[in-house]
Amino acid sequence: MNGAAGGSAGKVGAWLEERLGLSVLARFAREKSVPVHRHTIWYYFGGMTLFLFGIQVATGILLLLYYRPSEKEAFESVQFIMTAVPFGWLIRSIHSWSANLLVFVMFAHMFSVFFMKSYRKPRELTWLSGMAMLGLMLFFGFSGYLLPWNALAFFATQVGTEVAGALPLVGDFALRLLRGGDQVTGGTLTRFYGFHVAILPALTTVLLGLHLLLVQKQGMHVPEAIEAEQKRSGEPPKVMPFVPNFALRDAVGWCAALGVLAVLAALFPWELGEKADPFAPAPAGIRPEWYFCWMFQLLKMLPGHVLGIEGELLGILGIGAGGLLFLLVPFLDPAGGSPWRGRLFTIFGWVALLVMIALTAMVYMPAGGGR
Repeated sequence: MNGAAGGSAGKVGAWLEERLGLSVLARFAREKSVPVHRHTIWYYFGGMTLFLFGIQVATGILLLLYYRPSEKEAFESVQFIMTAVPFGWLIRSIHSWSANLLVFVMFAHMFSVFFMKSYRKPRELTWLSGMAMLGLMLFFGFSGYLLPWNALAFFATQVGTEVAGALPLVGDFALRLLRGGDQVTGGTLTRFYGFHVAILPALTTVLLGLHLLLVQKQGMHVPEAIEAEQKRSGEPPKVMPFVPNFALRDAVGWCAALGVLAVLAALFPWELGEKADPFAPAPAGIRPEWYFCWMFQLLKMLPGHVLGIEGELLGILGIGAGGLLFLLVPFLDPAGGSPWRGRLFTIFGWVALLVMIALTAMVYMPAGGGR
């Protein structure tokens, strides 16, 4: 009996091999290796990002079974998920917490790549695709925040879209594109739903496939300082097999992240709040999600006018310039460039990181900008 089962499995395997060529992928996995050095831990953040995105997809699909994207039914459908659907409150909490952890891990991944100079030749496209995905994740968070149609999300979306409306030249177009009109209405909710469940997932799938392909083709970057140390010592570079060594360590991290999500979701369930009322005054303490707080605080701290230029516009231009600098860093700090330029960009990265942390902390202080 076991022989017959083994023969059937062998036939199925041969059938799949003939059509899919799985042996090529298996050989690639066996031969793939990962550099081992004092910064190896940062390599795991890419896999963690992928894992958390998978959690988002899985829990998002479950929520879609009950969610209704309309002004009259959105809040009630989320309320139904949390009170009547078995474990619905848990799924929603995991979805919300994993979204926040995903953005945190993506920022950690981006800054680790930045400081290790992993954006340099031949990984320019890898950096660009990763930065594009970070932008999509932030838009995922912005669009998903409104979907429960509660008061905090409604007024935070008003503020966020007003910032987009302040952009020079394209502000009016951006505002109407996001809102679907001049005001935040049920049409905005439906539009954000379309962004969140159709347009953004499609774009992310394409970029994710491209990013993973580039990572596999180029391999893991070894910092130049590490390579120099290895050359001076004359020792061969240390590596570990991707399968099973690195993959098992990745899996341990994923299990730990799942445990953290379970604890957060069980002990701190994501609250729903009150239903949005466009005619009610804005509640106290309106602020965006934490990953937008540094921008919110920066724009709030700027004076009305600076050298005759509107303060908010100046802040938006400054944030945009900083983001563009990050995006184009592979071409501004190429491999083989002058060492002082590399150090200058490292200082720029640390200043940007510390400013973001400080401004975010100010929002959450008792007398901060968001209270």
